Amino acid sequence: MLRYVVILTLLVSSIAASQELQTYVFQGVHVIPMDTDQVIENQTIVVSGGRIEAIGSIGEILVPTNAILIEAEGQYIMPGLTEMHAHVPSTDDPQYLEDVLFLYLANGVTTVRGMLGRPAHLTLRAQIARHEILGPRLITSGPSLRGGRVDSPEHARQIVLEQSEAGYDFVKIHPGITLAQYNAAVQAANETGMPLAGHVPEDVGLARALSAGQASIDHMDGYPHYLVPPEIDLTAHQYGYYGMGLLDLFDENRIFQAAKETRDANVWVVPTQILFEQRISPIPAHELATREDMAYMPPTMVQQWVQAKERLVSTINMPDGPSRLLEVRQRLIKALHDEGAGLLLGSDAPQVFNVPGFSIHHEIRAIMDAGLTSFEVLRTGTVASAEFLDAQEEFGKVSVGLAADLILVEADPLENITTVSRPLGVMVRGLWLDRAKLDETLAAIAERQR
Repeated sequence: MLRYVVILTLLVSSIAASQELQTYVFQGVHVIPMDTDQVIENQTIVVSGGRIEAIGSIGEILVPTNAILIEAEGQYIMPGLTEMHAHVPSTDDPQYLEDVLFLYLANGVTTVRGMLGRPAHLTLRAQIARHEILGPRLITSGPSLRGGRVDSPEHARQIVLEQSEAGYDFVKIHPGITLAQYNAAVQAANETGMPLAGHVPEDVGLARALSAGQASIDHMDGYPHYLVPPEIDLTAHQYGYYGMGLLDLFDENRIFQAAKETRDANVWVVPTQILFEQRISPIPAHELATREDMAYMPPTMVQQWVQAKERLVSTINMPDGPSRLLEVRQRLIKALHDEGAGLLLGSDAPQVFNVPGFSIHHEIRAIMDAGLTSFEVLRTGTVASAEFLDAQEEFGKVSVGLAADLILVEADPLENITTVSRPLGVMVRGLWLDRAKLDETLAAIAERQR
């Protein structure tokens, strides 16, 4: 997926030309590089020009005289997180856009993959890269291929070619397009090197999405349908919410088959498990609406989320359906991991009760509940995301030469992963936001929503 890294390198290289960044030094910090499951204790890290210039033991590294010293003795530093299924608002409301971007940063998310882009996001991507607008590195799609928007295979092909020419990073697939339209998009994508990512339309199915080499399948879309043996005629069955109506037809052996086929196809998966938990869990909508992170969202939006959850729950006529579906999804996540398929960290925010930035930490907990370790989960949002984007030489780990996307935390996140949810500071490509700055801006955002 070379397309991603080419754009990233060009944009990040423009930072130094447009703005002189401060030199920072973290002293006495314990480093979690994330390319290996280890903690390297008592290190000095020098950041200059937005990049990690040096890492070494105390006394081995020459501290520049002009450096800003960040006292980090006994604290832990790790790479910034990536939200691989994000939604970035339009630029029509600059204040709301600025707030959403900051909410990601305040939670240690230094890269987002915007899954529903628009032309203005191409300009926004460059502005963020130059630090003209404060925000996480932006990977963006264009307007999606979806039912109702695409009217023919030729139209699907045209959209892919136009978005490739415009410079988007990938094309988002939404439900509703036909198999013929999908195949035309795949052909155009192969010709241009333009990745396709997102949903698996019902007319396409998981097997075709895998054989087509769709870059990522988000929400584990298509997997529930695949768990039904192919000899079963589904015409008389209601699919239900993400396959809930098919639960009694699932063949558990096909969970491992799906995981192996995903691995063999080199297709990555973004589970967004927390999205499903919050939509169909027994926790009442009004209770979720009182959670602390809801203070950072417009009250009208939170109320819409309450209504959306209540509407959905009212349509479910299987008392044990939600818990069974969530359990199957957990088993799919664990099987995908165990079989070596690529998992990526993403929560789908802002969506129903998913507040940007905050929701990634709920997703971390949800993926751990599926049976992954702290290191394995954090890897899906750091090293794995960089690998997927072919940007291993740009971000994803704590290493000399890489962009200084860093999270400073109080405790060892490999032992206590909750420490990541309240960073002591966040560095985004060399710009340092300490806890005081994070709290000050979060308070201002909350005040605007009152």
